[in-house]
Amino acid sequence: MRKLLPLIGTPGTTGTHPGGRSALTCRFRCGDACFHEVPNTSDNTYVGDVIAGALSRRSMMRAAAVVTVATATGAAVVGTGAAEAAAAEASGARTATTKGARGLRFAPVAPNTTDAVVIPPGYGQNVVVRWGEPILRGAPAFDPENQTGEAQAGQFGYNNDFLALLPLPGERGRQLLVANHEYTDEILMFRGYDAENPTRDQVEVAWAAHGLSAVVVEGDHRTGMLAAVPRHPLNRRVTATTEFRLTGPAAGSDLLKTSADPTGRKVLGTLNNCSGGTTPWGTTLHGEENFNQYFANSSRATDKRYGIGTGATERKWERFDRRFDVAQEPNEVHRFGYVVEFDPYDPASTPRKHTALGRFKHEAATVRLTEDGRPVVYTGDDERFDYFYKFVGSKRMKKGASRAVREHNLSLLDEGTLYVARLTGDSPATDIDGSGKLPADGAFDGSGEWIPLATATADGAVSHVDGMTADEVFVFTRLAGDKVGATKMDRPEDIQPSPHTGKVYVVLTNNTNRGRTGFAAADEANPRNSNKHGHILELTEARGRAEATAFGWSLFLVAGDPNDPATYFAGFPKDKVSPISCPDNVAFDPHGNLWISTDGNQLGSHDGLFGVATKGERRGELKQFLTVPTGAETCGPIVQDRRVLVAVQHPGEIDGASVEKPASVWPDGPGKIVRPAVVAVWRTDGCDVGV
Repeated sequence: MRKLLPLIGTPGTTGTHPGGRSALTCRFRCGDACFHEVPNTSDNTYVGDVIAGALSRRSMMRAAAVVTVATATGAAVVGTGAAEAAAAEASGARTATTKGARGLRFAPVAPNTTDAVVIPPGYGQNVVVRWGEPILRGAPAFDPENQTGEAQAGQFGYNNDFLALLPLPGERGRQLLVANHEYTDEILMFRGYDAENPTRDQVEVAWAAHGLSAVVVEGDHRTGMLAAVPRHPLNRRVTATTEFRLTGPAAGSDLLKTSADPTGRKVLGTLNNCSGGTTPWGTTLHGEENFNQYFANSSRATDKRYGIGTGATERKWERFDRRFDVAQEPNEVHRFGYVVEFDPYDPASTPRKHTALGRFKHEAATVRLTEDGRPVVYTGDDERFDYFYKFVGSKRMKKGASRAVREHNLSLLDEGTLYVARLTGDSPATDIDGSGKLPADGAFDGSGEWIPLATATADGAVSHVDGMTADEVFVFTRLAGDKVGATKMDRPEDIQPSPHTGKVYVVLTNNTNRGRTGFAAADEANPRNSNKHGHILELTEARGRAEATAFGWSLFLVAGDPNDPATYFAGFPKDKVSPISCPDNVAFDPHGNLWISTDGNQLGSHDGLFGVATKGERRGELKQFLTVPTGAETCGPIVQDRRVLVAVQHPGEIDGASVEKPASVWPDGPGKIVRPAVVAVWRTDGCDVGV
């Protein structure tokens, strides 16, 4: 376990705040959320109390007492894949002969603290695109010593998180990459940065470095490399000052009107986009997460429930634009915290914020269709003791590429019902002691229900929550969840339905406050007190129908050191898995394996990317595929037949680090500024990943 260090320390140390993040991360990413009062003070059931009675019956019966991870010396590369390819040739490594579930046949990377992206033998890598690389026509080359907001608005943004790769018909070998840019690390961006006195130029760069990037990428069929195509007509930047449309039932509400926008239907920018999803109709979704940290001087109880502070913000944006000062513009903050929909195929389109999906700290938004073609969206609220949600649309998706069809599909997330989850364990509360020990029935599992909050139609919206109007439900969604008794979870992050089985995987990153004095104790769905490693739930919708209002659940994975008896890997022998801590974003590969990226590893290693089998006799087999550099978080990810992509976010984000005293030299080596970037990894023998 890494030590808790003060805010200012020595670059290169690995001190963390609660939850595994460095103090620097807490300052710039989420506004020190772990040190704020927990926003949810309701007495709703805590998911830990529910989970504590539900580990699968196959768990500890097959667990081994000692973990012996089958490790291999991973290849570490800075910048390109040339050195790794040479190392693979020298070693004669052949991944195809490695045992494992199909798609996971590679030698697992050992836990490490190398300042590089470390990958298995037999694989190569390259940096696809970095912060500051020009992607729009006319954008200048990156110059970190003379960066301007105008330049940044034409360059790839900062702190890439969610990634989507979309097909590009008619352009062989090319795809369209869409990336979130969650937040900015000003102290790692600007030489001599004074946190108490940022300049307007620095603030304008930060505004332009937030948002989204769309950039065409081209693959090299000989090597597997992937490279950005600058100045392509589809390349686009969306920033903190780009115009958005507010759509859905709360659009035009008095709660969303400001002095700059008396209609309540137009808002500038998107902030803190974390994970997201792609839609079957060819758009991307992006979750506005820790938006609270950008707004100053609040005094309202509704804002407190969202973690919005009473004083100045870290970045001091309120000094340069009054909309970030709640005392001056009380409704501006109500216009953030939504799921954003972006049409990457239309550079002239106006992105949308969908109020029907509720307002909270959206970690992600993933879509599946009902049998009759209606969208179902799963999304989590990334906060300790908060909830996860489902939206079931009422309109059917249309097929085709005409403008009329496209406009219809862009309205699919504006009408339907928003639900929140309530989980029930099937074991007595006395069996759940917070240690992770299995209850008497030998399983952590139970049932659940989707509780309706509000329904939006073309003619208006109806609230299902006593004492709240429909507008209030969609704008103050956390309070609606409190009122209906939703289950408190351990930071619900990504939620992914499997395209192979239909089961839904809910990622719960951690919650070190679980079981502490004054906080909810463990339950069957969240069975460990002081939960620093996190876990993953597996949900099965009733009758396998995406629109169902009931579900069953069980624990699929309880993260941590496999030596720990409280850990669980879907019943797979624990002496044959990699250690994992703090699961965050997830994705499925073509074989149905779940790939897990981590954020805040509490086992002494850098964060990484892991694959785990979800079905068959090797269900629960978990193997580490890569690790990221010092201070970085693993984001993305995308797993295709021939290529894996990850977003390396906030490299060098270590307490005490700065431009002058970098904690990492990734990706360009000593003497260069550390830069978040997207990395591609591939088999050097040209075969599919993990087969």
